[in-house]
Amino acid sequence: MESVLPTGGLGKRLGHWRRLAQIEGLPIIVVLLLLTGLFMVAAPGVFLRWPIYLSFLTTVPPMLVLAAGLTMVVAAGEIDLSFPSVLAFSGFLFAWAVGVTGNAWLGFLLAMAGGALVGFTNGVLIGFVGVPSIITTIGTQFFWAGVASILSGGMSDALQQLAGGSLYAVFAGTLFGAIPMQAVWAAGLTVLMWFILNRHRFGEHILFMGDNRNVAKVAGINIAWETVKLFTLMGLLGGFAAMLLTLENLNYFATQGQGYLLPALAGVFIGGTSVFGGTATMVGTFFGTFIIGMLEAGIVATGIAGFWVQAIEGVIFVVAVILHLVVESPTRLRAFAGMTGRWQRFGRRGPG
Repeated sequence: MESVLPTGGLGKRLGHWRRLAQIEGLPIIVVLLLLTGLFMVAAPGVFLRWPIYLSFLTTVPPMLVLAAGLTMVVAAGEIDLSFPSVLAFSGFLFAWAVGVTGNAWLGFLLAMAGGALVGFTNGVLIGFVGVPSIITTIGTQFFWAGVASILSGGMSDALQQLAGGSLYAVFAGTLFGAIPMQAVWAAGLTVLMWFILNRHRFGEHILFMGDNRNVAKVAGINIAWETVKLFTLMGLLGGFAAMLLTLENLNYFATQGQGYLLPALAGVFIGGTSVFGGTATMVGTFFGTFIIGMLEAGIVATGIAGFWVQAIEGVIFVVAVILHLVVESPTRLRAFAGMTGRWQRFGRRGPG
């Protein structure tokens, strides 16, 4: 049945609102612009100068690569909590291969294979064995993190010899002497993931699975194999993020995956991807991840104590989600406005 908008001024406003809602990632773009403007006013000495934005292009890319993969996973109605261990395990494989063979490109391939192994294992356990994804990935997170710690002995590994090499130039150098290659690769992968999610049959299957798994089965989608492919892709992206992180620091740490779990997930959900699956926005993830990446630097630059970071992140998370709900369904705004009006009338009249 064709939907009918109310006539008159209200109908025009709702129609305009619906047209705005069609712009992918609009609410989170607005939040990012407002936040940047706020930091420019509160810390002009930092946020009115280009070096701070250049620093974001080197610190955010690993988290963006992880968040792009997580967007696909969440879109399918699943979750992956094991990717921090991929950062540690793949990073170890890379450092080990460089130390043993001296061949950085061989280390790169080994790191990617290690990430794919973790993802494939997750996919088989979830898709064929039937273990829920949250249980599977919690278990594999502990297992692979433990493997990385055992193999590395909990020690770090300096990789300063890679500076100036071809692998470093390709993944951690600069484009035109100014743009960090990490940012170029992360942006390119995000664009690729957008096309896979929105223009490829695999992305269609993922969204179908997240929306209604039973109907997806009836439609002929092989849920088990699509799940294996999905988590293998997530593992590959985790391995690539480990490469970006290790090359940027020119050092491997057995604990280098710690601290990425909640920020990457926050970037996905702040961006507007539904926690229930079936709806996802790669554009929202892109801007949501940059919000998470710039928050700590912005808060510190304004002179606010660092322990406020998590509290402010929570507020921004809730505000972003509310904006998404309002844009996706203008009737929520009308309902909220009606509730506010009733409370105002109640306040004037009193409880009696």
